[in-house]
Amino acid sequence: MQFSAPPLCAKFVEHFKNYRKIILKRTPVNNQIRAAEIRLVDETGKQLGVVSLRDALQLAQGRHLDLIQVTEKVVPPVCRLGDYGKYLYWQEKKQKEIRKQKGGQIKGIRLSFGISPHDLEIRAKQAEKFLNQGNKILIEMVLRGREKALSHLARQKVTRFLEILNKSIPVKLETDLKKGSRGFTMIISKQ
Repeated sequence: MQFSAPPLCAKFVEHFKNYRKIILKRTPVNNQIRAAEIRLVDETGKQLGVVSLRDALQLAQGRHLDLIQVTEKVVPPVCRLGDYGKYLYWQEKKQKEIRKQKGGQIKGIRLSFGISPHDLEIRAKQAEKFLNQGNKILIEMVLRGREKALSHLARQKVTRFLEILNKSIPVKLETDLKKGSRGFTMIISKQ
């Protein structure tokens, strides 16, 4: 008789494998450090030189701090005295800041064939806001049914939108106006 695991158990096993991968990527701390000698930096940033792991652990225990391995790419690895919880907090904060600064995302502005001049101005203000944040803009002019036969009027709407936008902020064309199956698309960015 063979035993087959229920689906819930299989999901747990998969989750546990992913959890182990996350744990393995964590920074070695205290007894998890595997080097015999380390380059030690204290909590104020002062270099204490190359010391044995045992001495560094005793020093960390005496100061009620953790020994955190900062980098393993050099020999001996660099370790720092500090609170491990605070270290993780600051590392997470740095990662969020890096993701926030990336910018350069592509934001979309969709225009329709029957859009009014006032709505074009509103969309231009929204596009200006995106461009000032450092993003690129994908302009889409969606054409449906018989609107596809009047593509020259759709091109005029897009050029009018670009004229309104150029009055407030200079833009450059990343890609020219391309005709696709659903209408026209174009990518612009700030000069």
